[in-house]
Amino acid sequence: MKLTRLIAITAIGLTAVHAEPLTFDFKDPMGVNNVVFKLDAPLESINGTASGVSGTVTIDPANPGEAKGKIVVATDSLTVPNPLMKEHLVGEKWLNAKAHPEITFEIKSISNIEKKDTKGEAKVTGTFTLNGVSKDITVDAKVTYLPGKLGDRTGGKLQGDLLVIRTEFKIKRSDYNIQPGQRLEKVSDEIALSLSIAGAAPKG
Repeated sequence: MKLTRLIAITAIGLTAVHAEPLTFDFKDPMGVNNVVFKLDAPLESINGTASGVSGTVTIDPANPGEAKGKIVVATDSLTVPNPLMKEHLVGEKWLNAKAHPEITFEIKSISNIEKKDTKGEAKVTGTFTLNGVSKDITVDAKVTYLPGKLGDRTGGKLQGDLLVIRTEFKIKRSDYNIQPGQRLEKVSDEIALSLSIAGAAPKG
């Protein structure tokens, strides 16, 4: 959810074959990109997903640490199995999707880059914004660069490259003014997030 500068690490997997920066678009027309979240409280465990992922990351293969971009998740795309709980989740007292329609992560810096072939790992620091509150966080991310694989993902409709980013991290809802201190037995303060998304850089 809070996930939007993550994609900056996409720079990790790029090779010197490219002579200029590439921009990867994470709005997936196939609807596969998603965020998984979990709140594990003493009395209840809440599991859900968010599918409204978008945003772009631009990377200069010669300077992967200088990648810039933002990942966006539509607040009202957050979903849990219980319809009433979903209504409360995006409602005014919790995430307030009307007032704060986006959850974002904007890249500030990338460090500890380790690359092997088309795969890489890095620490990505960015500004995570949730419920109208912005905080800088650092997450560990894994990136796989797949040159020429966009056609496989789109059934040949588009040609180009893919960048797959995976990360897992935790935040506290109290840090983002989401009902701090309330209903802790049923709604955990700690939120575990898992992100797996692919960005496309079409060619031609």
